This record gives sequence, structure tokens and C-alpha cells, in this order.
Amino acid sequence: MSVLLPNMADFDTIYELEEEEESEPVVRSQELPRPRDAPDPVAVRGAGHITVFGLSNKFDTEFPSVLTGKVAPEEFKTSIGRVNACLRKNLPVNVKWLLCGCLCCCCTLGCSLWPVVCLNKRTRRSIQKLLEWENNRLYHKLGLHWKLSKRKCETSNMMEYVSI
Repeated sequence: MSVLLPNMADFDTIYELEEEEESEPVVRSQELPRPRDAPDPVAVRGAGHITVFGLSNKFDTEFPSVLTGKVAPEEFKTSIGRVNACLRKNLPVNVKWLLCGCLCCCCTLGCSLWPVVCLNKRTRRSIQKLLEWENNRLYHKLGLHWKLSKRKCETSNMMEYVSI
């Protein structure tokens, strides 16, 4: 058995491809939709009274009218309930660490805020995993995709996380 290895001298060489004159026309209906053809995303904003680094302590459970006919309101509320349960479990710990970090910030030159940053990142990852599970379980079958996204607040210059 022999293995044919390419010439290493030609490895970085860039070749021009010759275009064929008789190419088949591209049918537009077979391509995936372009971003400009895609519908606007539906943003589910945080509705809680505590926000740590842009992540609110709960999301709004009100069913958006844009999703009517695409997903059942019960499924939507169940999905948002799972995300809110994850936030309810993780965010109080983050707030306690944030308060401790702010109190000790001057003494530790800001290093006392690192636990809050790490816990917030862990909370975002757990929500993203939960949304990916929800996508695989139901929403991809319906042609929808949920994700956690960072957006600019409408009322201020701050950033917030929304579920899209």
C-alpha cells in the first residue's frame, strides 16, 4: 500500500480557476433564505427587578402575538418558565457575590469582582445550553431558533440580554 503525498513546494501556490462558459443557472428557490429575506427576530426582554451585568432575573412570560400560529402559547410559557427557573436558581448567588465584590473592590483593586463575572458567564452558558435543548426538542422542528443575545437597551446606553 502506498500513499501519495502532495508536493510541498506547491502547497502555498494560489491557482486561478478557469470558469466554464456553459454554467447552469442558479435557481433561487433552492437556496437558503438570505438574511434580508429572513423575518425580524422576536425579542423576549427581561422583566425582572434585578439585573446583573445585563442579565435580568426573569424574562417576560407574555406570549408575543408575532408567534401566533407558529408555536403554542403553552409551549412558549413552558420554555420561558424553564429559563426563569434557571435564572431564579443562579442569580441570587450572583447578586450576593456582586455586593461582596463591591464592598471589597477598593481593597482588592477590583479582583473581588471576578467571581461575579465568572458566575454570570456560567449562568449565561447554562441558559444557552437550555435554549439549545429546547431548540433540539421542539423549535427546530417548527423552523424557529432560540438564542440568548446581547442588545442595547431602548431606554439607556446600557446593554441587556434578550432571548430571541
